[in-house]
Amino acid sequence: MTTTNRELFIGGQDVPALDGRTTEDVNPYSGEVYATVAAGGVADITRAVDAADAAFPAWAAFSPSARRRVFLKAADIFESRTAEAVEIMANEVGGVAGWAGFNCMLAAGMFREAAASVTQPLGEVLTTDTGGQLSLAVRQPVGVVGAFSPWNAPLILGTRAVAVPLAVGNTVVLKPSEDAPIACGLFVADVLREAGLPPGVLNVVTNAREDAEAVAEALIADRRVRMVNFTGSTDIGRIIGTTAARHIKRAVLELGGKNAVLVLDDADVEFAVNAIAFGAFHNAGQICMSADRVLVHSSLAEELTTRLAAKVAALPHGDPKDRDTVVGPMISDRAAKRVADLVQDAVAGGARIRTGGGDPEGANYPPTVLDDVKPGMRVYHEEVFGPVVTVISVESDDEAVAIANDTEYGLTAGVLTEDSRRGLAVARRLRTGIVHVNNQTVDDEPQAPFGGLGSTGYGRFGGRWGVEAFTDTRWITVAAEHGHFPF
Repeated sequence: MTTTNRELFIGGQDVPALDGRTTEDVNPYSGEVYATVAAGGVADITRAVDAADAAFPAWAAFSPSARRRVFLKAADIFESRTAEAVEIMANEVGGVAGWAGFNCMLAAGMFREAAASVTQPLGEVLTTDTGGQLSLAVRQPVGVVGAFSPWNAPLILGTRAVAVPLAVGNTVVLKPSEDAPIACGLFVADVLREAGLPPGVLNVVTNAREDAEAVAEALIADRRVRMVNFTGSTDIGRIIGTTAARHIKRAVLELGGKNAVLVLDDADVEFAVNAIAFGAFHNAGQICMSADRVLVHSSLAEELTTRLAAKVAALPHGDPKDRDTVVGPMISDRAAKRVADLVQDAVAGGARIRTGGGDPEGANYPPTVLDDVKPGMRVYHEEVFGPVVTVISVESDDEAVAIANDTEYGLTAGVLTEDSRRGLAVARRLRTGIVHVNNQTVDDEPQAPFGGLGSTGYGRFGGRWGVEAFTDTRWITVAAEHGHFPF
């Protein structure tokens, strides 16, 4: 394998870390070094913020049409470089071709939605009791945004971390995941640079894993960084959120999920099996929206579980570069070992393995279906984030809703039923930011409000909600005549 070498992206230039350090980016399937990237430190964060702060006034003043042209061109470039992006994802995160292609398609869509958001109304005229006065609520860019992007959907989430913040006139310093510094950081910067984004508007600082805490703290603490956005685990999100709060800064956090598909007693079993298999095992279950739990009515439970296990057992898994592979490796040996431990704990507590299970082989863990899962098991409460789905039999819609809501998380859910009115009634009772009636849990569109409740975080990406998240609201009045004062 040819090793790729990449530097930091600061002020529109590729530059080494100030101290010259580098770190290795490892292919999770082969275990070989795929890339060597600059290991930026606190001083590199400072110079990236310097560049972003200096670029902000001119970028905020860019005409809407000029800004829109950058993002429309970026979308076209992204699509033209799909084959390259697919290769990067296979090597960097073990992404199979279908998942990588979807990443490219949605990332391009996010750039086009960002282009559309450039010309959205950024204010409104307010009523006022003051005669002869114009009263306005005006939205404006916040300034420099600190962004953190994760490895699991790297092209999508690297793009989402920067597209709307940039489109509304902010500048950004992006810290990509140590597991995917190219796909969720440097590749996105390459696309935007080629599209004509001015120097300093986007800056990317990669880092060694052991420096992550110090680098993140430096980014959030810099007084010129006015808000942050983070997508990743709830444990790290709590740290990011509390650090931002300590510095009196807003944060948009999209964190973990414990997502459920509710299969009501009138559901089409064949459709349910296909939907669940996709929702649970796409990207080896390493999606924040992955279906961890299936809550199925007892009248359908055995048929559904048997058919689901048969379908899952036949899913090709292994080498992400094989075009037939559906379930690729997990991000690391450590991640696969954690999933195996969850399954072993469940089996020790009385759960049944209907297919899969066993010991991992490096970063590979076989697609697994469990049933007879009970509340005392770790897998009942913990986010799996791997190729495992649990099936729980229920006796009523009420019981399904109660179990679905029995979690600290609240990202997404699916409700499968042939009665859409019944499905909507169930959906309204679920404590999640997203619900799909007659679909599984994994879905995303750039114009939709994306985010969750509870320990899944707060704030929304997408559409006008993203514009609101990454702008400040100001009240401005203009008096047409001199007023009178009481003294």
